[in-house]
Amino acid sequence: MISSQKHMQPTNLLRKRRRTAYRVASSSYTWCNVYAGSNICIYVKDSKDKDSRNHFERPPYSPLNSTTPNSSNTMQAAVSLVQDYIGTEPTSTKAPYKHRQDGSTMRALAWFGKEDVRMVDAPIPDITQDTDVIVKVTGTTICGSDLHLYHSEMLGMQKGDILGHEFMGIIDRVGPSVSHLKIGDRVVVSFQIACGTCRYCQQKLSSFCDKTNDSSVVVNMWGQRDSAFFGYSHLTGGWPGGQSEYVRVPFGEVNCLKVPAEVPDEQALYLSDVLPTSYHAVVDTGVQKGDIVGIWGLGPIGICCVKWALLKGASKVYAIDTNPTRLALARSLGPEVITVDFKAEDVKQRIHGEVPQGLDACIDATTFHEPKTFLHKVEKALMLETDVSETPNEMIWLVKKMGRVGLIGVYTAYTNHFNIGALMEKGVRFIGNGQAPVHLYWEEILHDYIMTGKFDVGFMISHRVDLEDFPQLYDKFDRRVAGVEKVFVQTKASAPPAKGFPGLSKVADWADKII
Repeated sequence: MISSQKHMQPTNLLRKRRRTAYRVASSSYTWCNVYAGSNICIYVKDSKDKDSRNHFERPPYSPLNSTTPNSSNTMQAAVSLVQDYIGTEPTSTKAPYKHRQDGSTMRALAWFGKEDVRMVDAPIPDITQDTDVIVKVTGTTICGSDLHLYHSEMLGMQKGDILGHEFMGIIDRVGPSVSHLKIGDRVVVSFQIACGTCRYCQQKLSSFCDKTNDSSVVVNMWGQRDSAFFGYSHLTGGWPGGQSEYVRVPFGEVNCLKVPAEVPDEQALYLSDVLPTSYHAVVDTGVQKGDIVGIWGLGPIGICCVKWALLKGASKVYAIDTNPTRLALARSLGPEVITVDFKAEDVKQRIHGEVPQGLDACIDATTFHEPKTFLHKVEKALMLETDVSETPNEMIWLVKKMGRVGLIGVYTAYTNHFNIGALMEKGVRFIGNGQAPVHLYWEEILHDYIMTGKFDVGFMISHRVDLEDFPQLYDKFDRRVAGVEKVFVQTKASAPPAKGFPGLSKVADWADKII
């Protein structure tokens, strides 16, 4: 029998173990959980480490420890304690991997705390289960949702976690049960990990896979778990990610898509996330011919949403942001695009003045999770809310009666001051788009849009850099300087830049200002 204590709510556990969590967060350990989710921790070497010894025993309480106690470290430690206490969910695969018997290492970007990411040497993964493949990475990138990890806003992070969920590469090794992939195949890898056999995977709703994410904390928070993701938090399975030279991909035949020779890496890479995610937001929110659409946030997801909305026949698209580079990029997509700088003018007044009947559809493509008003700033600082309702409230106010509001932006838990009255009285169709089911869309996007030239991703790729530049890239991407948008990050295995795409540059040479 399992003790009933195993199923206590995480909130109660957090209260009971706050002192313990603080001790963990303020201890002197510098362990790195490179084997994400495992009982084996390894001390990886990086430029900030004073001790180069290797350790092979799990430290007390949790592999998450910090020399600088703060609220985010304490919460990260507490979540790890809760997960250890209540146990994990059953899955058909686990994140810990075997590594090369020769002890060879690879370069990878690892998380160490708030705004602290470092290049480290980590063991190269090897085939762990029969359906695995090992991918030698030829292209990776940074995503706006990675900034939630960078700022320690996404709980469930552990020191040494390897980041990155958008990547592609060459098949380097295959498990004995793999028959449709071979060594040398070029593939793009889905950011989510699907088993291929559960009831959701059978419908290609891979983001809802029942068998790859072992986080019981998520089940307690949301009632159900979604799929595991590469390179994200332990709330999404703790799988080592693709901002590295090699990645173990479970269920390789399910989670890898072969890339035709005529499609360069720069076009194929973004099938892993940004293209299916933005396409899903537009399709799931029901954008159709003649619609007047509002899109909040013009990062890579948002700008692609603008492009997809136009391709689906939207008659007018209001694109809301404050970054001048992004606003200009949106305007370049066509005369149907009307940009609104939310710092320069009142968004509600501007759009309502021009579309008094209301927008047909609104999409929250993130970027505005940092609070604007004093009240939300205080509440978020005091951990009275994890997310901010300002953008959803604005969309609910501006959408027409019976209109559609889609959330593709990453929200993690709770928000205050949500205008539930307007939602109900206007009959708004409020759609949590969820994480995009990549497997449902990526073949369609590849064959019907990329290979036909209808969607050329080149418009959103601003730079190409080397893997070793990742720590500096996170800083520049976070501050949105130097005109940085989507960046192609190369490895030693990458092909030269394709014609028409950015050449290699060094982040240190970029202008340190918004342009």
